[in-house]
Amino acid sequence: MTTTASTVDRFRAAVDARDLTALEELFTEDVRLYSPVKFTPFEGRPMVLGLFGVLLRTFEDFRYVGRFDGAAETGVDGSEAPAAVLVFRATVDGKEIHGIDLLHLDAQGRIKEFTVMVRPQSAVQALGRAVLAGLVADGLAPAPAAP
Repeated sequence: MTTTASTVDRFRAAVDARDLTALEELFTEDVRLYSPVKFTPFEGRPMVLGLFGVLLRTFEDFRYVGRFDGAAETGVDGSEAPAAVLVFRATVDGKEIHGIDLLHLDAQGRIKEFTVMVRPQSAVQALGRAVLAGLVADGLAPAPAAP
């Protein structure tokens, strides 16, 4: 069985290397990603990997600056699961972002739930605009309707 530490280490290394192939094997097929810019989660490995492709292009100077390991209830069924929090810093569209990634693992040590939280609000808005543009460009989301 993969431990929380090794999964999180592998995840962090894949993000640092911008390696989507390495990320793919770390997610469950039905992974859910909760974003600060969308009310409902991104669901399923293909969609979450597509989102990561956009994020890896969108974030400038992305770096993890801290880590906490433990356990937390998942949003899916409320069960407690091994979890890790990775603290990060980045820039999007000239806005500095402070954030955390909360990773919940399944019994096999794969990431089954992923929650991203960022601050400040101006950075959340810049991130939302940039991610939507990337998702539309990649065909993963429809273009917003004109006002």
